[in-house]
Amino acid sequence: MAEHASYLRNLKSESVVQRVINCLTDGMVSGELKPGDKLPPEPELASQLGVARTSVREATKILAYLGVLESRRAEGTFVSDGFKESMIDPMVYGIIMGRGDDFDSLMELRELIEVGIIRLAVKKETDEDLEGLRVKLCEFEDAASGKLGDPVRDAFLADDAFHDAVSALCRNELVDKINRVVRTLTYSVRFKTVETMINSGRAREHIDAHWKIYEILKSKKLDGLEEFIHSTYFLDVVKN
Repeated sequence: MAEHASYLRNLKSESVVQRVINCLTDGMVSGELKPGDKLPPEPELASQLGVARTSVREATKILAYLGVLESRRAEGTFVSDGFKESMIDPMVYGIIMGRGDDFDSLMELRELIEVGIIRLAVKKETDEDLEGLRVKLCEFEDAASGKLGDPVRDAFLADDAFHDAVSALCRNELVDKINRVVRTLTYSVRFKTVETMINSGRAREHIDAHWKIYEILKSKKLDGLEEFIHSTYFLDVVKN
């Protein structure tokens, strides 16, 4: 009988599908399964693990959904050889299903990400990038003024476009994807902030905060960045 890789012997007392998932992920963590490696055919893997083929099929489907495995028609199933946005899904679901007291932790994460993005963007930005940001800010002003129709909706979309553009300055796909996940999780908070600032007559204050980010990027002066970013979140507005 052929000797099995050690990760195939790590079956535990959980559900059969979870046991299969554990074995495969243990193999990836240990390095026995490397990016780009092809898994044994389903019948062979089921035999090696001592489980039904249906359990192997379900486990590989879950890992493929999470972006850990990749199924290629007529070729087989492979360990993914690159980062996929879906790998963040478990974190997203965990936060969504978490308790309300996760709000502060989420906002701290948002703040940390935004500060880090600005610090990295300063190192990589070009004059052309800055001109693109200036155009985004002019569009933001038009949106918040109501020139485009619905000032709240349009300002929120312009706000998003501006921050997406700042994130793109990092020229780092992983940073950009994590940022988008955090912004997705804080969607309702950010929308409420924009709505409150516009409807309470504080649109100018909100716009000026974004111009300040632009000036920081343009001048490359990062002193006091953390304190400034924290002050722009208007937490007193969104939590009351």
